[in-house]
Amino acid sequence: MLTTGIKGALERTVTEELTAKAMGSGELPVFATPAVVVLAEECAWKSVAGELEEGQGTVGTRMELSHLAATPLGMTVRCETELVEIDRRKLVFAIEVHDGVDKVAEGRHERFIVDNAKFLSKAEGKLQK
Repeated sequence: MLTTGIKGALERTVTEELTAKAMGSGELPVFATPAVVVLAEECAWKSVAGELEEGQGTVGTRMELSHLAATPLGMTVRCETELVEIDRRKLVFAIEVHDGVDKVAEGRHERFIVDNAKFLSKAEGKLQK
């Protein structure tokens, strides 16, 4: 059952593929902002996946993120999310990312509960137009 307070946590080691240079979001070999977003989204959806009805999933619809500190290659970042608001199908998560030295990022993320098959059918319908 979905209730506020559900928490999630994920860790990633900063590899070459996760750097701003590799992802095209900058020139430096530091943890990329797009990689922070991906980590936060994954942490959020996985934290509630087991509480949804069969055939349901969540899709990201909004991200507010402040990337506060750079993290170099080889360091591990840890993302923590907490479900702080439920409004019918809308879920709002608080996000924090740390690298063991600094708070790397913080923000809020919104996801909506969807029927996976119906959602995918509608998206794939665009191919017929």
